[in-house]
This record gives sequence, C-alpha cells and structure tokens, in this order.
Amino acid sequence: MPHRVCPWWLGFWLVNPVRRIVEHPARLLAPLVRPGMVVIEPGCGMGFFTLELVRLVGPSGRVIAVDLQPRMLSGLQRRARRAGLADRVETRLATETDLGLADLAGRADLVVAIHVVHEIPDVAAFLAQVRASLKEGGRLLVVEPRGHVTAEEFATTIAAAWQAGFQEQPPPSFGPDRAALFTRLP
Repeated sequence: MPHRVCPWWLGFWLVNPVRRIVEHPARLLAPLVRPGMVVIEPGCGMGFFTLELVRLVGPSGRVIAVDLQPRMLSGLQRRARRAGLADRVETRLATETDLGLADLAGRADLVVAIHVVHEIPDVAAFLAQVRASLKEGGRLLVVEPRGHVTAEEFATTIAAAWQAGFQEQPPPSFGPDRAALFTRLP
C-alpha cells in the first residue's frame, strides 16, 4: 500500500457531525469497550472516535490518542476541553517509525486503528509496537475505508497481523468500511 498521510486540515472535515450518520462512534465502539479499559488510538486525528472512547472507558479508564501531526493533536485537545474530557485523554506525538508506546508494554486492553493503517509506511513495525503495548488477549481493531483501501490491500494487512502474532476474530460491522478484529496471542 502506498504511504499517504491525511493532511492536517482535512481533520476539520473528519470531525463533522454529519459523519455520525454513517460512522456513529458510540454504536460502533460500544461492543468493544468497557469501563476501566486502557485504549490506544493511533492516528486519532482530531478525535472523531477518541471522545467517545473516553466516555466509554469512563473515569477509571484511560485513552491514549496518538498522531503524527501536532495540529491534529491540538484539534483533539481543543475538542476534549470543550466536551469536558480533557483530563481523561492523553495525547502523544508519534514519529513515522515510533508510536511512543514503550512505557505501555503489556498494559493496553484495546487498540483501535481506524482509517490509519494505509497511511503507515512500515505496517509490520506498526503491528509489532501495537502488539507489544497490548496485554495477552488484548484486542486490535483495524478499520480501513473502502475508498482508499482495496480488498487485496486489506488482505495484506490481515496477513501482516497474523505474522505479527495476532489471531483474527469475527469482524465487527463498521458501516461501509473494511474491518477486522484481532486478539493478541501469547
């Protein structure tokens, strides 16, 4: 898959409330998230899914939102403050090769990679870092937009996840997008 990073200014369009018609964060994520969980969201953008993740994990949970672009993280922080959730979401600036999750080794319950894997130049390295952050039995949700990712490209991502030490689970329904759910193997 070609490496193509979403421009930061598109983040404003991606948090448009009209998007909820097709991708309603609460409806899509509630089956996977429980209060008290530690959830990591790489490629969070300006937080379309992040704010709902924060609500779902509740005050005893933790959401770590990671992005490559400082302007995306600034937009998320601004939206979190307006929603009264700023103290319950942690933002981290990633690099092209490092998600900055080493301190979370074996601590995360769930990683949600929504519309982001196709932007990553080294998917195997990404999956290795995600796997290292997850508890044994922790889950990884990968969702990719059909308009950007072909069935063949998505199959390549699934195969890379198997090679990285994940087992595929029955996929959740994620609107018109391609979705896969994985469990971290020992």
